[in-house]
Amino acid sequence: MVQTFATLVVFQAAGEGIAYGLGLPVPGPVIGMVLLFLYLIVKKDAMAKLAPGSNHLLRHLSLLFIPAGAGIMPYASRLADEWLAISVALVASTVVSIIVTASVVRWLHR
Repeated sequence: MVQTFATLVVFQAAGEGIAYGLGLPVPGPVIGMVLLFLYLIVKKDAMAKLAPGSNHLLRHLSLLFIPAGAGIMPYASRLADEWLAISVALVASTVVSIIVTASVVRWLHR
């Protein structure tokens, strides 16, 4: 479990470092996930080592959203002012995500 968490943190930190060092407009965790994906492709046995700890983290994934939800509370007045734009953006992005996912799944099943 600790080794899995440490591995995930290393890849996130590497992504943050690359994004900051190169001034990329892509979030560091996204770069870290790409690096982790490439690592898992190259090193075949890494999946077996990371799976138990990753499954444990996934079982408790909902708990990881609590800090984000609490962190947004200082912006409650701004949310109240811009609720319509935020709602439209959330609904539109959800619809686009569903359409893209359905298209990819349909394409993969051909």
